[in-house]
Amino acid sequence: MQRQYLTQNPSQIRKPALGIALWLLALIPALGCSQPTGPVDPTADVPEAEGWRMETIVEGLRHPWSIAWLPDGSALVTERPGRLRLIHNATAGADADDTANTTADSKTSGQAASQPLRTAKLDPTPIRGTPEVCACGQGGLLDISLHPDFADNQLVYLTFAEGTEEANRTALARGRLDLENKRLRDLEILFGNADSKSGGQHFGSRLQWLPDGTLLMSIGDGGNPPTAFDGENIRNQAQNPGTHFGSLLRLNADGSAPADNPFVDQPGAKPELYSIGHRNIQGLTRDPNSGRIWANEHGSRGGDEINLIDPGNNYGWPEVTYSMEYWGPRVSDKTQAPGVTQPLVVWTPSIAPSGMAFYTGGDFPDWQGDLISGALRFQQLRRTKLDGTRVVSEDKLSIGQRVRDVRQGPDGGLYILTDEPDGALIRIVPEAE
Repeated sequence: MQRQYLTQNPSQIRKPALGIALWLLALIPALGCSQPTGPVDPTADVPEAEGWRMETIVEGLRHPWSIAWLPDGSALVTERPGRLRLIHNATAGADADDTANTTADSKTSGQAASQPLRTAKLDPTPIRGTPEVCACGQGGLLDISLHPDFADNQLVYLTFAEGTEEANRTALARGRLDLENKRLRDLEILFGNADSKSGGQHFGSRLQWLPDGTLLMSIGDGGNPPTAFDGENIRNQAQNPGTHFGSLLRLNADGSAPADNPFVDQPGAKPELYSIGHRNIQGLTRDPNSGRIWANEHGSRGGDEINLIDPGNNYGWPEVTYSMEYWGPRVSDKTQAPGVTQPLVVWTPSIAPSGMAFYTGGDFPDWQGDLISGALRFQQLRRTKLDGTRVVSEDKLSIGQRVRDVRQGPDGGLYILTDEPDGALIRIVPEAE
């Protein structure tokens, strides 16, 4: 594997200067995005959604983390212990023995991909050539995303925890999918957090492509107290643009920093930064109609958030938050401050949000344009109904298993992965079907 990043000492730079903060405030109306200006009322329990049921597609996955669809409607799934699995789409007309050949011609898409993944088979042989991972705590093989030109280049992007439990970091790798031989070829590590941390908490790791061919990637704040970095709680680094901790990054497809990123002209700041002040983004999605970027992230005890992401903004963690410490008091006495972007939704008690997707499918016409977020702790989906950027209402779909990822398939169906030792790929379908 080629390594294209350098480990370096943390910058001593601290919070953005006043001029930067004012620039961030001015940026919001320029982008045409509506953000709350006052406190947000936390959401507790919500009504149960009606008219749906679950349809299990595949079982036997070990702590699956993310899914990506191939052009023939089959899918790749990451398992946190370090395996990459192939799910064959038998509905598209190929059995498990010849799917590799049909998928290898990656230009074969369209009708095959539009078929619901309802008759599927998990290939018993994992895809070889994945990066070596630190399967420690929350770490391991995490998100997966196909390059926008996958049909031509077969490039697969993976986030993962690299290193040991004593010294690890969030990293990004890519390889070229060779399904005929069930392996990733030419694997290279494109990017890694500039600083390592200890423990197995808060890796972030969600990916989202932008229309200009750049890639968003989340990095967690590194963990809870007493986990330390540079002589203080590591979570404080989410306010330090001299590190990658607690941030959302924007990268070129080769892992480099785009020249027009919002922090590139700030002395000492990491050029990859897109936004800061995040605890641990676990859901990241783009509205296909407006192009807006949405993210959900974990609070500690309460204070989980849905945020509308604008480049250059500071989202407050841990200095401005609705969260409580696990041992009792508030993390901060501030829930709002100048230069800090307010969340649109606050979940208290914590639902432990996970993957997130915009729904535009045809199975549930009333859900179109809504955000669907997974919940690990509450073992459910939360449907957030939107009117543009205004939150109208919420309801829940009780799944009964930890939901790790939420995706809309190429067929328009709503799919989830359950983060269990015997995890499953499940489709949400209308109750009448």
